[in-house]
Amino acid sequence: MAKIGLFFGTDTGKTRKVAKQIKKMFNDDLMAAPVNVNRASIDEFMSYDFLILGTPTLGDGLLPGLSADCGSESWEEFLPKLGEKDFSGKTIALFGLGDQVSYSLEFVNAISDLYDFFEERGAKITGRWPVEGYDFEESTAVVDDHFLGLALDLDNQSELTEKRLNAWLVSISDEFGLSLS
Repeated sequence: MAKIGLFFGTDTGKTRKVAKQIKKMFNDDLMAAPVNVNRASIDEFMSYDFLILGTPTLGDGLLPGLSADCGSESWEEFLPKLGEKDFSGKTIALFGLGDQVSYSLEFVNAISDLYDFFEERGAKITGRWPVEGYDFEESTAVVDDHFLGLALDLDNQSELTEKRLNAWLVSISDEFGLSLS
C-alpha cells in the first residue's frame, strides 16, 4: 500500500489538476492516486499516516461545498463525516488555490479551515510556505509571514506553479521521511 494519501476538493477542476501534478512528481509506490473527497471513504482517508490535502478557496473565503455553490459535495460535506476522529500520529501537508488579485482580502483562506480542523484533532501539520512573492491584502492562512500550506495562484502566477510545487514537495518529503523520485 502507498504511504501517502492525496485528497482534494475542487469546483472547477484546477485543484484536481494540481493534485495530478503532485502525484507525477512522487514515486508511484509512495503515493496513492489523487482522490476527490466527494468520492473518498472515511476508512480510505484514515488508512494513511501521511496525507497531502488540497483545496481551492471560493467566493468570500469558503471551503468548496454546496453552500459555496459547487456543483457537488466537497470538503464542506466531508469534514463533518470525520467527526471526532483522532489524527494523532498523522502528518498532513496542505496546499490551496486562490486568486490574490480578485480575492485579495481572503486569499487561500480555505487552507486555514483545513489546518484548524486537523490540528484540533491532533495531526502534525507541515509544509508552511513563505508569503514572499505574493501580492494580496489579507489571508487567515498566514501565520508569522508564512502560509499554513503551499499557496498557488493559477490565475495570476501560473508560471510560478511548477517551481513552487517542486520546492514545497521536497520540503514535505523530508518531513515525511521519504524522498522524491
